[in-house]
Amino acid sequence: MRTRPLVFLSTVAAATLMLAGCAGGAAPESSGTPEPTASSECALDAQPGATSDSVVVAGEGADAKVTVPADAAFAGVERTVVTPGDGEKIFVNDLVSVRYQIVDAASGEVLDSSARGENGLLPVLLDTNQSSLFVAALECEPVGSKIALALPSSVLGDGASNVIVYAEAVEHLPEVATGTPVDPTPGMPTVKLDDKGAPTITIPDSDEPTETKVAVLKQGDGATVAPGDLVVVQYLGVKWSDGKEFDSSWGRDAVPAQFQTTGVVTGFRTALEGQKVGSQVIVEMPPADGYGASEGNELQKESLVFVVDILATTPVQQ
Repeated sequence: MRTRPLVFLSTVAAATLMLAGCAGGAAPESSGTPEPTASSECALDAQPGATSDSVVVAGEGADAKVTVPADAAFAGVERTVVTPGDGEKIFVNDLVSVRYQIVDAASGEVLDSSARGENGLLPVLLDTNQSSLFVAALECEPVGSKIALALPSSVLGDGASNVIVYAEAVEHLPEVATGTPVDPTPGMPTVKLDDKGAPTITIPDSDEPTETKVAVLKQGDGATVAPGDLVVVQYLGVKWSDGKEFDSSWGRDAVPAQFQTTGVVTGFRTALEGQKVGSQVIVEMPPADGYGASEGNELQKESLVFVVDILATTPVQQ
């Protein structure tokens, strides 16, 4: 089922679409979050064509050389499986590690690649809003498949060139924090997890916080979140005043969320930057580090608590 059109913004946007992040000055909030696409259906379902079939890939990974005939038609969005994989199929909303190159078809210039990631891999959440390029390339194919995706300039915007995406999903990544449990910090809200990892937060019988405090609940050993990184997280947010949930990725079928650390409120950003992937953290914040500056926001005067599972981080391409 096709639920959304395939939309790309420009050649530069296509090269960094995965890294676009969300609008600044907000934190994850349910009122502005789209409903997730069903994970068992193909959202874009790109098919093979003469151009994608003509792509030649020599070598593997970061060393792969991707070429396409000069007379390739680029008649539409086309996808060809260069080499079939044998893993589990990938669907929208899956979190996977990917090797990829995005190549200008005319010049052969690599516009973006996963080479800057550890072992030449970068994490990708297959989100139809922020990662349509990778949804088109990888969805409904098994892990390990090597894909050639042909994108004509007509779908990339004014002044764009025809583009080839060569992508390989290497593995599914965990969608809950996998770090080592850490003893609770006295005085902080406490967290209980159900058998699927979904948290419940209990607010202590004490005064509201006057400053933002962060405590690690599980210590991960992955990459460190740097300022401005694109992160993938699971999270639950509650109000200190009554403990009631106001937003949660868990409440949206446990589909992870992704955004840049610079695009969320100060307290949430403080909880993320400097932490390692695989960690679970809890953060308490006064209104000033939450929505205190957002006149008229229902959370403007509320102290907030978030528990966050940090699943992936990607440096934004400069």
